[in-house]
Amino acid sequence: MEALIPELKSRGYRIATIKHSVHSLDFDKPDKDSWRHIQAGSDATTVVSPDQVVLIKPATEEPDLNKIALLFGENYDIILAEGFKQSSTPKIEVHRKVVGPPLSHTNNLIAIATDEPLETKIRQFPLHDIKGLADFLENSFIKPK
Repeated sequence: MEALIPELKSRGYRIATIKHSVHSLDFDKPDKDSWRHIQAGSDATTVVSPDQVVLIKPATEEPDLNKIALLFGENYDIILAEGFKQSSTPKIEVHRKVVGPPLSHTNNLIAIATDEPLETKIRQFPLHDIKGLADFLENSFIKPK
């Protein structure tokens, strides 16, 4: 993703990203104003500084990827997400031979970026072919919309 983002940005696209974490996040600390706002009953709060905006929205269950994407509004041409293997959104697997075989039973797999040729009908790109992958995304998802 770190290589794909600047390639898409160089083409003039507005990019947003979502990163899934299996660990709890610790942005909101007890006795901070934002923490007190949530404790008082606010459904969400935003912490704003001169260089960042952080939305804090408590969740009782892990939100669906599409619901998370809605938080961005319509200010972006494409939203790239890392993780979310179980979602129904289109996926590109990043496969490295040293890690083991590619994932199996992945819903809506549209491409694989890989360091080895694989026996599959899924579209493949060498790991270093960022331009080719960006062309694929541009022609298949960004421009048609």
